[in-house]
Amino acid sequence: MRVRPAFGLLTAVTVALAVSGCETPAPSEPGDPSATPTSSASSASAADPAAAQALGQATAALGNTSFKITMTSGPSFKLTGQMDAPGGKGSAELTATGTNTEFHVLTRLAGQDLYVQVPGVTKGTTWTRIDMTRLPEGNTLGLKPGQIDPANAAQLLSSTTDVRQVDPRKFEGSLDLTKAVGLAGVDQKSIQTYGATAQKVPFTAGLDEQGRLSALTIQLPAVQGKQAQPLEVLYTDYGVTVPDVRPAPAEVVEAPNDLYSTLGGK
Repeated sequence: MRVRPAFGLLTAVTVALAVSGCETPAPSEPGDPSATPTSSASSASAADPAAAQALGQATAALGNTSFKITMTSGPSFKLTGQMDAPGGKGSAELTATGTNTEFHVLTRLAGQDLYVQVPGVTKGTTWTRIDMTRLPEGNTLGLKPGQIDPANAAQLLSSTTDVRQVDPRKFEGSLDLTKAVGLAGVDQKSIQTYGATAQKVPFTAGLDEQGRLSALTIQLPAVQGKQAQPLEVLYTDYGVTVPDVRPAPAEVVEAPNDLYSTLGGK
């Protein structure tokens, strides 16, 4: 079965679509140009060290506290979750919508163990445990041991090729997606299709009242002349209590070998 991913939807969706023999929708036509970052960010020729440092500090909270996250890319991709970085646990729900098709993928991370419920893979209320060591580097199901943030914002924003601080709570600049690993919604195969444009992708970032990262918007490059929907990430509810997410042993089955093959693993 062949899958035509729409600008690199989360790998879990690719699995679901592959199992079901469906295709994801094509990228949408260009939207309102006013929604894109201002040209001043994309025209900056070099990074502002002070701005880059301030943005890095704002992102640091994602690694030392808990939070909720919402990721969207147009009407076809939505991921919501709650993460506890110090506790090494989290849960996420992905909804992918295609033509007369909708999938819901659940993911749970508990320490070094990753569990998923994927339509056509898991049965009933059971959970499939994934051995991440069998997957290629950068392959993510939204959550993974050692990366509690599905957007991997801390690593992603370290790949800025230029950044400036517009005001105390807003940054603009460009990202080098070829250096990004583990960004849910954008896999490495998709990055390769972007070509040279992947090295300078516009973004905007916003902070909350306490100076923590609250919003990140990435203007994904056009593919085959069609503009992809922006990837938008919201961080809220810092300090939220994240419950224990590990399934009961009786509810867990090991992932079959063909699932790893579908994911490009071994």
